[in-house]
Amino acid sequence: MEKPALPAQIIATFFGVGHFPVASGTAATAAGLGVVFVLHHATFLYLAVLVALFGLGVMASSHLARVLKNPDPGVVVIDEVVGIMIAFVGVPLSWPSAICGFFLFRAFDMFKIYPLNRFEALPGGWGVMMDDVMAGLYTNIVLSVAVRWSGI
Repeated sequence: MEKPALPAQIIATFFGVGHFPVASGTAATAAGLGVVFVLHHATFLYLAVLVALFGLGVMASSHLARVLKNPDPGVVVIDEVVGIMIAFVGVPLSWPSAICGFFLFRAFDMFKIYPLNRFEALPGGWGVMMDDVMAGLYTNIVLSVAVRWSGI
């Protein structure tokens, strides 16, 4: 069996977070939320990192999916990082919004409400990444409405 390339492993597992023994997707979402807190104040940098992580994530997850012969390997968690970052694009960041966004994103990611579930069928890394992109978009919409309505 071909061994995965180290750069692809580092990116796809988000620096090893994907190897977390329990709930690696939740751990990656928390790590992604850390990225959100660090970069949220710098809009251009935030968006640049988000786009870069998405592109690298598609390539790295495609590579790991092919090498591991699994269309969505559990160790691939870059999709959760990108998804939670999308959840906070244009959303005011506070501890209440962060907590709500975290749980909303995890719910949308796990339950895959239609049409989000259709994106998993895309080939390679596109399928791995796009369902979480959509979960992030769903979260962003709900969170934007909630923040506007409640003022959190």
